[in-house]
Order: sequence, then C-alpha cells, then structure tokens
Amino acid sequence: MNLSKSLTDGLKGFSMGAGVFPGVSAGTIALMTGIFQPLIASLDALLTISNWKMLLKGDFKGFWKAVNGRFLLAVGIGTLLGFIVLARAVEWTLAHYPIPTWAFFFGLILVSTIWLMTDIKGWKASDFAWAAFGAAIGIGLCLISPSGGETNTSWWYTFLSGALGVCSMILPGISGSFILVIMGNFDYMLDVLNNFQWGPLLVFVLGCAVGIVLFSKALHWLLAHHERPTMLTLFGLVLGFLMKIWPWADAKSIADAQVLRTGSAVPVDMQIPLAIIFFLIGAAAVAAVETISHKKQ
Repeated sequence: MNLSKSLTDGLKGFSMGAGVFPGVSAGTIALMTGIFQPLIASLDALLTISNWKMLLKGDFKGFWKAVNGRFLLAVGIGTLLGFIVLARAVEWTLAHYPIPTWAFFFGLILVSTIWLMTDIKGWKASDFAWAAFGAAIGIGLCLISPSGGETNTSWWYTFLSGALGVCSMILPGISGSFILVIMGNFDYMLDVLNNFQWGPLLVFVLGCAVGIVLFSKALHWLLAHHERPTMLTLFGLVLGFLMKIWPWADAKSIADAQVLRTGSAVPVDMQIPLAIIFFLIGAAAVAAVETISHKKQ
C-alpha cells in the first residue's frame, strides 16, 4: 500500500516537472492532482522549529512522520525526474522552432491568467488598480531584464534565480520557468540541467531551498490576510511579463533557429500561420484542463 501510494505521489510529482515549460505552474499542477494542500502542509512542517528540535534529539521517526517524509521524498524525486526528462524537449523546440514554441507559451499564459482572473467576482476600482500595479511592475522588469545579451551566469544570480523561481511551487498560476525567462536565465539553466553541470545546479537548488524558507511563510501570511489584492497583483505581474515572450521579440534566436533548420538565415520566415496555430493549441490546452478540473471539483 505504501509503495503504491509512493509511486502515485511520484507520478504526480513527475507531472509537476512540466513546470519547466514557461507558463506552466507546478503549483497549479499540484492543485489539479490533489497534492497541493499536503505539499504546503509538509513544507510548513519542514519549516517548523519544534520538528527540527525533535530531529536534534534523535527522534528521526517522529520527525519523518511530522513532515510527511515519505510523501515529500516521492514528490521530490518525481518532480526532479520530470524536470530532467522534459527539459531536453524544451531546449530542442526553442532552438529549432522558437516562434511557434513561444506562441504556444504565450497562449498558455494569457488564457490561463485570464481564466484564473474570472474566478474573482465583484470587481471594484481598487481591484483594477492592484492588477494594473502588478502589470506595471511586470512591464518594468521586462524592460530592465536581459534580452538577447549576455546571460548572467554568476553564482549569486543563479542563486537568486532559484530563490525566486521556487515561488511557483507555492503559488498556483505562477510559473517558475517563466520567472527564469524574465530574469534572462532560462536557456542557461536548461543547459545546466541537461548537461548536469553540478556546480551551478547545486547553487540553484540551494537558492530554491532558501527561497522556500524565506518566502513560503510570508506568502502564506499575505494570502491569509490579503488574498484578493495579492492574487490580483500576481495576475497583473504575469500579464505584464507577457511582453518578454512575444514570439518575435528575439530576432537573433529566430535567425539562429532558421540556420539550424534550413542552413540559411535569409529570407527570414516569420512563421505567422504556425504561430497562430500553436497559440490556439496553447489556449485550447488551458481551456481543456480548466474544464476537467472544474468538473472534478
């Protein structure tokens, strides 16, 4: 029974590995697969001082039970395997077909955010103000973040990327990979993961661990006491970030991809019909998933 349950939790964790796709929130997948609440409860228990006191006193069994260690281990291993397997697919599609790939992600993010915003009822002027505030911050971050230039591979920036990206595990609707796109480190971290560059990978994982410790309690407090303005600001942020993944934003990547596909960068193929098709596929995927999850609820 425990082995069967662990395998099931591991598969659910593997599905969370789809968070490697920009626009796909690991937190949303956790919510849909029914492990979001136990995951948050386990993380909260893991950050509780009394449980660590128990461990320091030698009561490993009590600590393991208090933090739901079997569940955390199964989900953690599954998520890591999901990231490793799916990262290669993302890297290939972005290298060879960046326009339809980003169009797919654009449709995914735009429709999922709008869909989530429709759950908020009774909109007031202050609600629009919070969403606009978030959008303004998102646009501002896009304008100052790296785009088409040198990727920042320093250890402190890799650490910061992990600390911020891990928020997607805590907040449904927020994509950790999308945060890496905004920070200009998405391609770099894909390469690190696919080639098992242990130094930067360990720094990134350490950043994730610190991010959970620093942000989980604060985010839970904000959601508990100011849920509506917090969520509206986050939704606005995501919409503002969309300018970063406009399919034709990076002319260099488009030219490089065309050389990989055809051997020539001219004339430039804008792939507009393909972009429209993949945008609609992304939008339809969100609609299908949301419809199924609402039926289950």
